Amino acid sequence: MFLIKVLCTFSQLVVTDKKRKQRNLLPNFIVLIICSIYFPMGIKLNRPIIVQILFLVFIVLSLFRITTSDNLRPANFVFGDSLVDVGNNNYIASLSRANYVPFGIDFGRPTGRFTNGRTIVDIIGQEMGIDFTPPYLAPTTAGPVILNGVNYASGAGGILNLTGKLFGDRINFDAQLDNFANTRQDIISYIGLPATLNLFRRSIFSVTMGSNDFINNYLAPAVIILEQELASPELFVTTLVSRFREQLIRLFNMGARKITVTNVGPIGCIPSQRDTNPAADVYHILEDLLNNYAAYGFEDPSSGCCRVLLGGRFGGLIPCGPTSTVCSDRSKYVFWDPWHPTDAANVIIAKRLLDGDHNDIFPVNVRKLIQY
Repeated sequence: MFLIKVLCTFSQLVVTDKKRKQRNLLPNFIVLIICSIYFPMGIKLNRPIIVQILFLVFIVLSLFRITTSDNLRPANFVFGDSLVDVGNNNYIASLSRANYVPFGIDFGRPTGRFTNGRTIVDIIGQEMGIDFTPPYLAPTTAGPVILNGVNYASGAGGILNLTGKLFGDRINFDAQLDNFANTRQDIISYIGLPATLNLFRRSIFSVTMGSNDFINNYLAPAVIILEQELASPELFVTTLVSRFREQLIRLFNMGARKITVTNVGPIGCIPSQRDTNPAADVYHILEDLLNNYAAYGFEDPSSGCCRVLLGGRFGGLIPCGPTSTVCSDRSKYVFWDPWHPTDAANVIIAKRLLDGDHNDIFPVNVRKLIQY
């Protein structure tokens, strides 16, 4: 009886202590409710009721101890396009999908990942001990699972809302941020606002966005994207950067602190651009991998592993599909299809993001960022 009264008194003191603003008070409120039910004035409690109260208090405090942000590992929240989409486009009316063979041939099954195996964020997540971050639109992405992070990426998505419209539905960055706002509110309902912000401060937020704003917007045929004729290249880039800055500020204002932003890769080197524009320049992000591919164990740095007959010299003119021919050894190819790297290439990119120096990622690599 004395122990129960101590618990009830302690809970009341914590709730009324205004100096402890950072504490999650929800479990204390629940304990007080239990006390109010079982402790009406002037009523004595027998032994079975005392045992029942202690059991309920133990369950409540244990559950909330599990979901306290200090006991949660850093989460992994992912924003981006098809380079990091893990299946969100499976749930929308989009032509940009990868939920059929031969996608996922080395993953065990097609999942919506636009490669033969894992994406870069899959590999980084495994290094963080989180394993695979689930797609936001999956029905199973609910409850405590979201405390480990959520993937909001969408194939054909971009920074600008116009981007990717030729593919039908897609989730551009503005909409991905809206979805994160929903997740944020769900997490707050689980562990409270202070604990949620603490979790976000320790978590990684990765943004892989921008390639589609060029490939499936500005560089797309004018008959498909008429709006591109209204802007010079300089104006387009200025508009793109300005919008991107606003979106990143919004992400910061929602609690994100450890944000990694991936630059646009060497678009001129992907198979689709080699076949449509053989004179395209090489950008610097993957220059080392492409120029020194043999040192990394690759044999073909230019062609897609999954390709269609008569689909271009580099297999870049026709998307990968069920009738495509797939190379026998995917580990020897840098590219899986006209646009996306193989699992083997993603492993190298992920490792350099995790442990690379200032030439790969600035100001610190992802592993050091996690430790901050």
